Amino acid sequence: MVDLTESPRPFGAKPLRILIVEDDPMIQLGLERILSDYPQFEIIEIVEDGFLGVRSALKHKPDLIIMDIGLPGKDGIAATQDIKQQLPAVRVVMLTSHTDKTQVMAALASGADAYCVKGASIEQMMTAISAAELGAVYLDPQIARMVLENLKPPAPDIYVGHLTDREMDVLKLLVEGQNNTEIGESLYLSPNTIKTHVRGIMNKLAVDDRVQAAVVALRAGLV
Repeated sequence: MVDLTESPRPFGAKPLRILIVEDDPMIQLGLERILSDYPQFEIIEIVEDGFLGVRSALKHKPDLIIMDIGLPGKDGIAATQDIKQQLPAVRVVMLTSHTDKTQVMAALASGADAYCVKGASIEQMMTAISAAELGAVYLDPQIARMVLENLKPPAPDIYVGHLTDREMDVLKLLVEGQNNTEIGESLYLSPNTIKTHVRGIMNKLAVDDRVQAAVVALRAGLV
């Protein structure tokens, strides 16, 4: 069993209240059995789809959520986005079998604090929870290299054309994590106009999505 005597939780603190959003009954049972062995954790509810996950999070306001990606109804990425918009302080640990680059980057962009692949050891799971609780980002070793590769500086010739002043305004807010509606409200523009600007930014930076655009902007010192 993992030694959690070095847990960041102070002595006498209330248990970490955990919501589990997972549709596989065997995974549900496994998580319940593992976490129940530790008095510093309290499972407040287990639900099996993203819609119920959002509803439960808003109702119970857990400290941490263990979230699967491949959920029925609303997937874990969309559910995490919804939860983080309304409860930004809630920590989210993605526990999933998905190691596809696009899904991994989308999960992190949604606001997930940790990414743990199913089949990982108990030690890795506990490390992910502890890191998320501290506000750090934990990446499963299986996908850490993939993420680092995605963060490599772009080739010098990737910057085709120059961003307009308005595109720079949009890019700065995009890097801050705002969605199209929020950016539009900040700049007094419609979401469709923002969508057009975002598409132009991605074309000029030669990237495929918002996450990569933000990464390129940060790495290149554009913002």
